[in-house]
Amino acid sequence: MAEMTPMMQQYLAMKEQNPDSILFFRLGDFYEMFMEDAKLVSKELDLTLTTRDRNKPPEERVPMCGVPYHSCDSYIARLIAKGYKVAICEQTEDPALAKGLVDRDIIRVITPGTVIASSMLEEGKNNYICAILADEEQFGLCLCDISTGEMHATSFPAGEEALEHLENELGRFHPAEAVLSDGAWKTPGLVEFLKERLECPCENAGEARFRLDAAQPLVKKQFKTGLDTLPPGDEGAVRAAGGLLSYLYETQKTDLGHIAAFSYYTSGQYMELDLTARQTLELTATLRSKDKRGSLLWVLDKTKTAMGGRLIRGWMERPLLSPVQIARRQQAVGDLVEDIITREELSAVLREVTDLERLIGRVVYGSAGGRDLVALGTGLGKLPQIRSLLDHCSSALLQSLKEELDDLPDLREELSRALVDEPPFSVREGGFIREGYDAEVDKQRNILNHSAELLADLEVRTKEQTGIKNLKVKSNKVFGYYIEVAKSQIDLVPADWTRKQTTVNAERYISQELKELEHAILSAQDRVTAREYQLFCQLREQVCERVDQVQHSAAAVAQVDVLNSFATVAAANGYCMPQVDDSSSLTIVEGRHPVVEKVLKGAPFVPNDTHMDCSGDLCAIITGPNMAGKSTYMRQVALIVLMAQMGSFVPAKSAHIGVVDRVFTRIGASDDLSSGQSTFMVEMNEVAALLKNATKKSLLILDEIGRGTSTYDGMAIARSVLEYCADQKRLGCKTLFATHYHELTALEGQIPGVKNYNIAAKKRGGEVIFLRKIVRGGADQSYGIEVAKLAGVPDRVIKRAREILQELESGSGVQPAAPVPAQEPQLSLTDLGGQTVLKKLRMTDVNILSPIEALNLLAELKQDLNG
Repeated sequence: MAEMTPMMQQYLAMKEQNPDSILFFRLGDFYEMFMEDAKLVSKELDLTLTTRDRNKPPEERVPMCGVPYHSCDSYIARLIAKGYKVAICEQTEDPALAKGLVDRDIIRVITPGTVIASSMLEEGKNNYICAILADEEQFGLCLCDISTGEMHATSFPAGEEALEHLENELGRFHPAEAVLSDGAWKTPGLVEFLKERLECPCENAGEARFRLDAAQPLVKKQFKTGLDTLPPGDEGAVRAAGGLLSYLYETQKTDLGHIAAFSYYTSGQYMELDLTARQTLELTATLRSKDKRGSLLWVLDKTKTAMGGRLIRGWMERPLLSPVQIARRQQAVGDLVEDIITREELSAVLREVTDLERLIGRVVYGSAGGRDLVALGTGLGKLPQIRSLLDHCSSALLQSLKEELDDLPDLREELSRALVDEPPFSVREGGFIREGYDAEVDKQRNILNHSAELLADLEVRTKEQTGIKNLKVKSNKVFGYYIEVAKSQIDLVPADWTRKQTTVNAERYISQELKELEHAILSAQDRVTAREYQLFCQLREQVCERVDQVQHSAAAVAQVDVLNSFATVAAANGYCMPQVDDSSSLTIVEGRHPVVEKVLKGAPFVPNDTHMDCSGDLCAIITGPNMAGKSTYMRQVALIVLMAQMGSFVPAKSAHIGVVDRVFTRIGASDDLSSGQSTFMVEMNEVAALLKNATKKSLLILDEIGRGTSTYDGMAIARSVLEYCADQKRLGCKTLFATHYHELTALEGQIPGVKNYNIAAKKRGGEVIFLRKIVRGGADQSYGIEVAKLAGVPDRVIKRAREILQELESGSGVQPAAPVPAQEPQLSLTDLGGQTVLKKLRMTDVNILSPIEALNLLAELKQDLNG
């Protein structure tokens, strides 16, 4: 290839620094990509591939493609969504002042976990990047959302259960990107879990950045609060946090001062849910379509702010284990449920609060514009109204939150004085500083907007000073501004004027005053733009100094929003406040499934009771036909428990819930083809995990254990699992066990704590009616054939199934089906006569037939069939 130009040499040097990223190289008003990057991006984004070297032979041409810099976010977002990294290479000096090649440098690397532009983020969902440390002694996990400044970290000792705990935490936060230490990268199954189960891109970030001597100084320097919550000697969380900070410094190359609070948590603070339970209970998305609609979040999320939308998702992913903290939330929700006026007015005000968390994040990060500062001031301006509304609430939590709502009146006043109501998009082009805020800006704008008046004023004053009555101030493209004097009056021209040009009838001069005014007019635009940007930077610094206060206020607003959302849902749907304590009780009176009752259009939901404890009502065996509602009932119990521990009211007449440390589900399964596992193997893996990790305070939801193998093997496994769950010396935890093995109902009376329940159904003729009611006792039959009929299985198949069932129940053995006759005795409407009849029927409007016409038509149709 021919010798590279200096610009291409500069490009290659930048590309060498970030070989794993697509390099967006700034050239004028475009970001250009060259060589392999250009080929890749043109393919991924369907852009035209071109070249700058059209005069060279084809083999020496450098491929290129580009996108406009002012609309690059949408292109970058599409590349990030496909899992690519994008390195942004900007011009670091003014091209007009550059001598030779413009200096350029990479200002940041955008990755799936470090996106900060609002256009690339989902408003109500956090975007986490995580770092994972693993060695022989411990696992460390740190997660950060750089758009909001949140940072969470935890650790746990290495051992048999460590990987499962780690996977549960990753499933809880669902990171968009993961950086792993060497040890974590080599941990069997971890990378596969991230890539395949969570669809999370990950990379080996090496071991050096995770060493304690490298990580600890970064952690101490970065965080202002929260480090005192770290247990003494806990190196795992520190090393993971330090490794993540190192990666963020390396890729972001800017101030991360909004990431200032270190939040350390332990496994004992929140209910633990594995990824399977989150998916089967459909907490934040439906299992089939992955949509929010149809999930528990869809029902409960009536938040009005982006911050509240993210927090309610976090509360759902992390239900509390402390009855005291749960009660604080419940009391706040109760206050708002009882006060409809405050609740509605809060909703109206919250709707106008901007996304303070992400706005302050962009300000500190350096990517905020004038519109962001105006939005920040607007959002803060709504906080006094929220404080006033909370005055009427008595709950300790709401009163505490009220005190944290600092609206920063001095900062708001400064932003309001400084910025126009609707600033332009770019802060580099001026036009956003309010008139009267800065004398220099006003002066330059006056020059810019009133240059004609200033020149006319100069002309009048010069005439008076010189006595030259017919002089004129004019301009042209060659000489700029000048004073034109008729030749008859050139003897009056002052000596300090400089002659610029001679024409036939006049002389043209320039005075010092005109020269200065010309310079002021020509440089006014640059001066006002530069001054406005300087003022903007000063405002941004003032806001950055208040980042902690803004973040605390934003967090308080988010909590108020979520509590108000809980109250809104509770009031609209008739929820009750559950009693939550450390007992072993699980008593629900007239409980309802929160999601199913919302999607039933007009049909009433049949409520059901639940009574379980750790003695006489430990395990409930639930029998009954498919489609009767067994799975709905079991999910309903699990969701009510989870809602109660979130601090929400629950869909029931009353409820008493002892805190549950974990909810396990074994509901449905499918072949895991990617790992070569059958349905039954997937099921057994899940059963093994829950039996190994459940405790006496856990809740197990088991649906049709053992159905994926032979009848006797499946029944043996199901019974053995049930016996293990019910055995107080082994596990002894509350279990809902749905099965079609009716033989298991014999366990009531044999094993203490096991009770039989069934879904009531009535048989009317050949049809079955599901009553959706849970009643004591085992089901007398499964109604499988009736369910098949409801599903639309052909009548001939249903009839044959009944025959086979009778033969099996009589013990006489199944006889082969009788051969189908060659010709059906019943006349089919598919013959020629039938076709004629069908055609006439389709053409007949029965609404206009008289009785006699109807009889005649019937006779005619009969004749056609017989004919």
